[in-house]
Amino acid sequence: MGIALASLVSGLVALYLHLWKIGVAGTLACGGGHGCAYVQGSRYGWFLGVDVALIGTVGYALLFLAAMAGTTERFADARWPNTLMQGLIWPAVLFTVRLKYGEFVVLRGFCPWCVVSAVAITLCAVLAVLDRRRLGRLG
Repeated sequence: MGIALASLVSGLVALYLHLWKIGVAGTLACGGGHGCAYVQGSRYGWFLGVDVALIGTVGYALLFLAAMAGTTERFADARWPNTLMQGLIWPAVLFTVRLKYGEFVVLRGFCPWCVVSAVAITLCAVLAVLDRRRLGRLG
């Protein structure tokens, strides 16, 4: 349930950033200078021509669905939801490391909204590992 909640919150944040980037959300609510707009508008705001916030929105939506499936009584002790979640989480962790490097080291910027995603995906990774251990004890 923790993974579902973290992915829902981060997915909504990513959706907000994407809607801002395409001009639907109005102004971006965060600090000026080297803040959100600076980071989002940089080359690190895009990956292979796709908006990083859109990638996050889709990724977190898929993670949310997998997590919700794992919370149902039918699949509570099944391994496949955890395997699917880990398949989504670990590439996202690596992608987040790349984005944080670009944000902090290359751009010397700081986007508070982006921190939400970094904290959430880290939390999801920890929870997925703990859930895998639980499943392992079940046999």
